Parts: sequence; C-alpha cells; structure tokens
Amino acid sequence: RAVSCRLACGDVEGRLEALFGRVRAIQGKSGRFDMLLCVGNFFGSTSETEWAEYRTGAKKAPIPTYVLGANDQETVNYFPDISGCEIAENITYLGRRGLYSGTSGLQIAYLSGTETQDEPAPAYSFSAKDVAELKTSLLSTPNFKGVDILLTSPWPRDVGAFANSAGEIDTKKCGSKLVSDLAASLKPRYHFAALEKAYYERLPYRNHTVLQETPQHVSRFIALADVGNTSKKKYLYAFSIVPMSSMDPAELVKQPQDVTENPYRKSRKEVQKTKAPLCAEEEPACQFFFDLNKHQGKKRPSDEKERGNSQPKQAKKPPQPTGPCWFCLASPEVEKHLVVSIGTHCYLALAKGGLLPDHVLILPIGHYQSVVDLSSEVVEEVTKYKTALKEFFRSKGKRYVLFERNYRSQHLQLQVIPVPLDHCTSEDIKESFIVQAQEQQIELLEIPEHSDITQVAQPGTPYFYVELDTGEKLFHRIRGRFPLHFGRSVLASEALLALPQRADWRRCAAERAEEAAQARDFRRDFQPFDFALRA
Repeated sequence: RAVSCRLACGDVEGRLEALFGRVRAIQGKSGRFDMLLCVGNFFGSTSETEWAEYRTGAKKAPIPTYVLGANDQETVNYFPDISGCEIAENITYLGRRGLYSGTSGLQIAYLSGTETQDEPAPAYSFSAKDVAELKTSLLSTPNFKGVDILLTSPWPRDVGAFANSAGEIDTKKCGSKLVSDLAASLKPRYHFAALEKAYYERLPYRNHTVLQETPQHVSRFIALADVGNTSKKKYLYAFSIVPMSSMDPAELVKQPQDVTENPYRKSRKEVQKTKAPLCAEEEPACQFFFDLNKHQGKKRPSDEKERGNSQPKQAKKPPQPTGPCWFCLASPEVEKHLVVSIGTHCYLALAKGGLLPDHVLILPIGHYQSVVDLSSEVVEEVTKYKTALKEFFRSKGKRYVLFERNYRSQHLQLQVIPVPLDHCTSEDIKESFIVQAQEQQIELLEIPEHSDITQVAQPGTPYFYVELDTGEKLFHRIRGRFPLHFGRSVLASEALLALPQRADWRRCAAERAEEAAQARDFRRDFQPFDFALRA
C-alpha cells in the first residue's frame, strides 16, 4: 500500500513566499510530500506583486499545490476557468465543486466559495443546489463508502457538538449548514476548512449509528489558521493517508478510543419530517396530569413567529392523539392536583401510585410518543428539568434513575426515581438492571458516553431506556413482548430500594388528599431549583 504524505493549509491570503518558504523547510527536514491542499482565501487584497512572479513562471511552487476558488468578488478574477485549471506552474485551481482522484486512488471532494441563498450562486459562492448536485454525483457511485478528503473554505455548522472546545469560535453560529449536510453525506476521513483564522482539530467522530448500523470509518475535522499569523496559530497540517480503496475493511473501520457521536446527525434528523407516531394500546390511565388553570396568564408560544425561531422545521405541531390521552394538555382526564412544575414545553408532576413519595414524571405538554420524536426545543427543556432534578435530589443526598418505556404507550413519560447516594453506586444500579434483564432474556446494552437515545432509535421504534444522573445510559430495542413494570420492578428489588411490594403502581394508590399533600410538599422543596418559576 502506498502511504501518501500530504500537507493542508489554511488561508494563504497571497502570502506565497511565507507559505512556500515554510513548505521547503518542512520538506528539507521531513522529506518530500506528495501535495499541498489549500482551503480558505488563497488570494488576498495585496496578492498581485507576489503572485505575478508565480503566474509568469519566474518562480515555481515547490510542491504540487491544489487550491479552492474565490470567497469574495474581489478575488474572482484570479480563477479564469470555473471548472478548474492550472493557474501557475504546479498550482492548480480545483474548480467550483467536484471530485479529484489521484493516481494512488485517493479521492478528494471539494466545494469552493461561501454559502449563499441566491440561485444561481455568484462565482464566489455555492448554493443548496450546488451541494445537492455534488452529493448526487458522488452518492450514486456504486458501493460508495465515503471520500478520503473533503475541502471546503467555511467550517461546517455545529461541528463542535459532542466534542472538545473550539476555543473562541462558537460552532453553533459559525460556518455553513450546507457544508454540515455535505460532510454528513460524504463521510470524509479528513475534512479541512479555514476562514475563521483559528486552528481547531476536532476529536474524530463516527459515521454510523451505534447498535443500528455496521461500523464505518471515522471522520476527522481540522480547521487551519491563516499563513504567517502573529498569534503563531497552526496553519500547516501534515498527515499520512492510505486511500480508502486500498485499505483492509476491518482496519478502515477501527474506532479510536476518543471517538464521539456524529455532530451533524441531530441537525439532519430535524430536517427530516418525522412520521406521526402510531397509537399502540395505551396502558390503563395512571400517573398524573396538568393544571390548566395554573397555566393561565403564562403564554405558551404556539408558532414560529412567537418563538423567534427562524427554523421552519420546528413549526410543526406535535401530532394529535387519536383518542383520549391522559397526558395531553387539553385532556379532560387530567389529575390536576399532582402537578409540581410547569415549563414552556414540558411539565413535572408526581407519579400516581409512585414508588416513593418523590417519584416524579417529566412529560411534554404537546402529544409526543417518545424522546426520539421530540423537537429540539422540547429536548432542551427536558434537559433543563433533568439538571434541576439532579441538583434537587443531590441536595437531599440522593441520585436519580430515569427510565422510559416506549411500548404500549402513546404519550412520553420519563419516570424519575431517587435512590439514596449512600445506598448504592451508579455501578450497582447498572448491574441490577443488566442482571435482572438477563434473567428475563432482555438484552440491555450500554450506550457510549457521548451519544444519546436519538442515535440508537428511530421514531416509531419500541424501546426501553435507562439513564443515570451521571449520564450513563442503557438501552433495549423491544422486538416482542416486554414486561410493562420492568424498570420499576428493578428499582423496587431487594438489590436497590427493597420495596418489592410497590413494583406495581396500581397497588400503591393513595387517597386524593394524601396525593395533594405530597405534591404541595414536593413543590415547596423543589422551588429553589425550579427554573420554570424564574422564566
């Protein structure tokens, strides 16, 4: 196998002497490199003097150099042929978009310019149509697994999700969503970008869904700074790569220890229209509902304009139940006295027939079947409630265990049950769940630390899911029958809370007055931790 040694570079901005001087020094010390790949602004406002010597042939690049096109109108004239051409000896403009295949079999996808909403795109930009056409041309290749390298000038939006910090760069606001979509589809082993005058080497991320898809190769994103920057930020990156087509498949898909979840999977999932959940038979009505009167005067955003969110994918209202739902806002079957906190998208209430007096539920106000069906704004508020409950229970010397059973239910119920810290460790809790699952031929798998439930289950998939307040998670894909009280039974077992007689909520019913008193007590104690009261 031929190992290719490459160099990648950030914004050159016309500083050719500084760049090529550095390349010569590196090659003198480390040996010859096969090529130099330049992303970002190759030319700048003061490029002409230095460039003239290379354009006329008076000087020559010391290494085959491949560059992306203009990112602004000012430098468009340096690139005479939009389809790509040699612009000086040993310096090649790749073109607007496409795939460069080296003689070794290395495949380099490239996209020049910055994102625009305009159609057709200006000569220094790319549009959604450009990205769609590039994706289509590559994904239609038989047995497409991905590309070796992707070159773009802008960073992909959200590249920092699940990852190490990008320093001063806010990856939620910086970069291009179209580039994120392209990277998610093309699965590059290396993705280089620039324009932000910063160096950022992200932890590698996986390109498959854990527990659902066979392992695939990982991707590495590297952003490079500008040539000769005074802050000494890294602008040249050396790497060795064997073309994917020449690698042993098992070696190609090896997962490094520091691999993270795919940063683009969530944003891509939100773009897709989710199917309305099927209404399976609902377990008999139980655990609580919502006080309509309490919510009066606190306006709940009902459309995109009120939320101030420009993302149309979140304008979709949750599907409506096909029959009476014990947990929907407008349901006449509500048990108002059990509500203990009301947010904008979610609420908190004591469980009816709770395993313990402080057994609570987190539920969405709208009709969602499971966590994987939730919109991002509801997920965000669920996370706030988890954080508040963790702080609340820890203040009382307890840790919580949360579980969801997306089976024979039609409205999401996140059961949250506290366990004394001095009674058992998180490892004891995990072991109890796994052992008791094995006894019932239930396969509970631990989900990797950085992942979440949306990476292992699609909407409509029946599953059982456990989460500790440490972030550790266990998951079971339900393929046949499943014991309805499994999660509660494990927590009630002698190994944990030693309350086996309370494993079935129906045997734990209390008088309404007692339930109301417990709710008042919980509401009072939880008040200092309740973010909804501060909203």
